[in-house]
Amino acid sequence: MDRLTAIPLRVGAWCVDPRTGQMSRDGEVVRVEARTLKLLMYLAERSGEVVSIDELLNHVWSGVVVSPDSVYQGVAALRRMLGDDAKQPQYIATVPRLGYRMVAQVGPWVEEPFEVAGRAVTTERPAGVLGVLPTYATGSRPLLVALAVACLAALTVLLLNSNLTARRPASTATSVPARSVAVLAFLDLTSQAMSEEYFADGITEELIDKLSKISALHVAPPTSSFYFKGKRATVADMARSLGVAYILDGSVRKSGSMLRISARLVRAADGYVAWSETYDRPEGDKLWVQEDIANEVARALGATIH
Repeated sequence: MDRLTAIPLRVGAWCVDPRTGQMSRDGEVVRVEARTLKLLMYLAERSGEVVSIDELLNHVWSGVVVSPDSVYQGVAALRRMLGDDAKQPQYIATVPRLGYRMVAQVGPWVEEPFEVAGRAVTTERPAGVLGVLPTYATGSRPLLVALAVACLAALTVLLLNSNLTARRPASTATSVPARSVAVLAFLDLTSQAMSEEYFADGITEELIDKLSKISALHVAPPTSSFYFKGKRATVADMARSLGVAYILDGSVRKSGSMLRISARLVRAADGYVAWSETYDRPEGDKLWVQEDIANEVARALGATIH
């Protein structure tokens, strides 16, 4: 990192801490894979600038022989983690034929002022934890009373949330089947105004169908998976909502008469990529390509998900 020191940074609504490899927002903490964190930090350090694919390959994937596919997949994964939308980006914008640009506000995660009983007080907000109570000189009795009321109200809210969480029947870490996966709608990354969106959706449906036939593998239904299409949500949020341990996502790109389909399996518990692969197929019979890719991915995932 050559422009920003290794301190917690504000990237949009997220607090990113490169020292711990985590980022947080509104009490939610997400662990970021090393390469994804490096990509995020590189774009953040050049906020507002267009960063080319070659520059990302040279700096983020330095020392590793990879193709531009790694950049496309890395940016797609980072967008999902940030809850960003490629069509209406709030964090990372695609600049056609040039590269990517960080459009979110970036800066040090600093102390923020707030008011208590008419007085400005500052408190540091560390990543992933509630802000600590401020300290200030001896004040009037009304000020102490106001602070006590505020603390009591906050404690009441926390207790209510705890009770609701305890009674909530939604999936938890202990109730999610270990062999469970949700297939998210594959992204159409073709340069011609999403000309292959129907093809990408077809691959998604084929994958759900093939994976559903694997014994002892729990697969989220298509209606649930497609619910998140175009929505901004983190992998952890989607997995929690769908009650699965793994998320499978991917993308479709086109070059001449060739289609390139990339797929990636992410473990929801830690955000790490458990498996990834890229497939090149001639455009030809797209129905055959959809079925062929779905079969390939299903075979690979059957041996990967334990």
